[in-house]
Amino acid sequence: MSSSQKRILFISNGHGEDNHSSYVIQTLLELCPSLEIVAMPIVGEGNAYRRLNIPIIGPTQNMPSGGFSYINRWRFLTDLQAGLIGLAWRQLKAVWEYAPTCDLIMATGDTVSQGFAYSTGYPYVSFISCLSSLYEGKLYIGPFIGHFLRSQKCLAVITRDPYTAQDLKRQGITKSKFGGIPSLDKLVPTGKDLHLKPNIPTIALLPGSRLPEAERNFKLQLNLILEIIKVIPTDHIQFRAALVPKLMNQLAEIADYEGWEHNEGQLTYQSDYGVAEVRCYSDAFSDILQSCTLMLGMAGLAVDQGIALGKPVIQIPGEGPQFTYKFAEAQTRLIGNCAQTIGTGPATLETLREAAQRVVETISNKEYLAECLEKGQKRFGPPGASTRIAKLLLSYI
Repeated sequence: MSSSQKRILFISNGHGEDNHSSYVIQTLLELCPSLEIVAMPIVGEGNAYRRLNIPIIGPTQNMPSGGFSYINRWRFLTDLQAGLIGLAWRQLKAVWEYAPTCDLIMATGDTVSQGFAYSTGYPYVSFISCLSSLYEGKLYIGPFIGHFLRSQKCLAVITRDPYTAQDLKRQGITKSKFGGIPSLDKLVPTGKDLHLKPNIPTIALLPGSRLPEAERNFKLQLNLILEIIKVIPTDHIQFRAALVPKLMNQLAEIADYEGWEHNEGQLTYQSDYGVAEVRCYSDAFSDILQSCTLMLGMAGLAVDQGIALGKPVIQIPGEGPQFTYKFAEAQTRLIGNCAQTIGTGPATLETLREAAQRVVETISNKEYLAECLEKGQKRFGPPGASTRIAKLLLSYI
């Protein structure tokens, strides 16, 4: 079969997983333009694939939990009511129908996507992008995923960090290989003018990407800013928010609701302590991450990306479904002491005051900032994941 007919099927279960896959796909097509690529996103609409015009082979649907039913079992029940089992069955049938026409399957995610790939009986590569030994020091491989990863049909197990690859080898999965986090490769600043004042610490606001949760998180962060400016003069700190376009479109009503002024992406608040100001962007994520001193993070992948660049994060738990105390606490174990989580439940005024104090202490702690820079790069390994993973996939076909 000539390379012009080679086809890879990508299976992923989650928005972050779709993103990882999409970066690998972009690199694959740069290396081998004749390659045919199809996808089956199990959670959500698969927008990362749609943006690349990658054909989606089965039905997709947004579920009430947004794919976070594992955090809250009640949300799993709402997903069941919304037709989760019927949807999964139709997706599985689509995968079975399509797999025989593919030269390779790449499954990104945990048990579900790996199970889909395994069930076809065809060769696949596992990218366990959401699993890491950094959480507990050793990765607990449950019986199901253990069976899928050890299967002879599984050609390689790609990990997100070097430590996990070594740990899996110690556990007898010798085909483990460090891949990395593909989305880190795209963190190239665009040269966007963020109107930053030089030599003043910059705080990045990362409220997440899923609405309506991201909107609640952002409102919480605005309230946190009002506590921060009580502790540090407004001309000694600056705030930049990286928002998804949908949230950007809601700025006027958010400002109205929270008592801020809004003018073309800029929010201001007149307080007794001075004027608080937040500049918001929907197209400057990389620029904001690269130039910030510290992140106020209420997101998953975005925070990982910042940590890999050596930026510390302060997290305040929200109401969820994704960014709850449980999620923040797990994130802290993954990231190590470059993350500080304030409070143990949905943030209260007391939490915000404590977080404000911690923000001001952290940005002036030069030793800690230098330590985070060194640790972040070490923890996630060198950049270049998309290329490493794409070349590995090509080697199998």
